[in-house]
Amino acid sequence: MEALAVQLQAIPGVVAVTLGGSRARGVQHAGSDWDFGLYYRGTLDADQLRALGHPGTVVHPGEWGRLMNGGAWWTIDAVKVDVLYRDLDVVEHWAAQAEQGRFEVDDLLGYLAGFPTYAVVGELAVGRQLTGEPLPRPSYPSALRDRAARIWRWRAEFHRTYAVQHVARGDHRVQAALLIRADLEEAHARMAERGEWVLNEKGLLARAGLPST
Repeated sequence: MEALAVQLQAIPGVVAVTLGGSRARGVQHAGSDWDFGLYYRGTLDADQLRALGHPGTVVHPGEWGRLMNGGAWWTIDAVKVDVLYRDLDVVEHWAAQAEQGRFEVDDLLGYLAGFPTYAVVGELAVGRQLTGEPLPRPSYPSALRDRAARIWRWRAEFHRTYAVQHVARGDHRVQAALLIRADLEEAHARMAERGEWVLNEKGLLARAGLPST
């Protein structure tokens, strides 16, 4: 994996390579994936990643949305490896917004409550840099604690209200979905109050002290 980081760093436009996910936090298990962040400026040629010859899928920047951007899913020596593109100009923009307590929430496949723009800032904060130019390690902005908690709670209350309306119509599955989404939004609010970064929804309910079953 150290050799892979060096290969990724050599791709034109790449500024730095980081290790993310459970392995960066030291909480991995035997079957955990390896997650790499590929920070670049300007343009990134996906063919440069394909040329490394690893089996799997490589997509062009932007194919997974403006924040998740794109990346590669590889299997190297029977180990799953994910590479995530991160446009450093975009990350720095949302870092500046987060300092002012401002953020947006994107719809993203696999996420129920959505993907907040400050998640890409949190990746810098909790990731482990492996190669390249020094990247910032932002702390959790105090302005974001206050405003994010308020916004997430407003969203949670909105969805709980809609859940009640669906009960009246007999739409119990939709009601359940809205209530689960509201719980995740409440979890986001609690984590914001604590100044803890949320990068995804895995284990989020338990982290926030909410029932997960």
